[in-house]
Amino acid sequence: MTDVQQYGPWAVIAGGSEGVGAAFAHQLAADGFHLVLVARKPGPLEATAEAVRARGVEVRTVATDLTDPASLAAITAATDDVEVGLLVFNAGANSYGRAFTDGELDRFQGVIDLNITAMLGLTHHYARLMKDRRRGGILLVGSLAGYVGTSTEGIYGGVKAFGRIFAEGLWAELREYDVDVLELVLGVTRTPAMERAGLNFEVPGMHVSEPADVAREGLAALPRGPVHVVSGNERLVAMRSTEDRARLVAGTEKVMRSLVPGR
Repeated sequence: MTDVQQYGPWAVIAGGSEGVGAAFAHQLAADGFHLVLVARKPGPLEATAEAVRARGVEVRTVATDLTDPASLAAITAATDDVEVGLLVFNAGANSYGRAFTDGELDRFQGVIDLNITAMLGLTHHYARLMKDRRRGGILLVGSLAGYVGTSTEGIYGGVKAFGRIFAEGLWAELREYDVDVLELVLGVTRTPAMERAGLNFEVPGMHVSEPADVAREGLAALPRGPVHVVSGNERLVAMRSTEDRARLVAGTEKVMRSLVPGR
């Protein structure tokens, strides 16, 4: 159970309409948190909000594109009158997986804006309030992609590597203020976004996580930051820490082509 006295009474979940974000919403609502759910598509966002309200908590929604600079003001305006003790940033999907020289620079910028600019904006706003109150939690959802670069995931892997290092630094900064910071590193997870991306979940030997399990594990690990790798992916992290980077990248490239046919 997530401690609503330490991390409540309100939680903001960016990317809270489906998959892991929706799982966070249901689990936090079951623990008594009121929620602000943020996502780009109003339909799935409102559907999740209605389902979560059935648990007896208050839910606000903000339908906004986090790559839009105006989104930060829209989200913070929705929480000006409440106390947010937990920020979950789960919005960092790879929206444009292309080889760098074959892609459009503005589309790559969108990946950066979503995974870095929006994350920093929301974290900066809520972390300062938590620091002043001397309690709270920040959970940033990361990815195994941040441990290795491949030909079509170079930008995404780069922003996810940034997120992990940033989380470690923020953890070091805020720990004396009783604000917990965690980078939750996901591997392949059975989410609607990954299904839409065409991931092949049947690759032999590949570990596939379920959203509810990921959310449960992440919330349990929040007090024990700065980084937690979702169970079943520890071996991959160890492999991706090797000094033989050429061999690692070449091998990962083959795996990626089997995961996402056509890339």
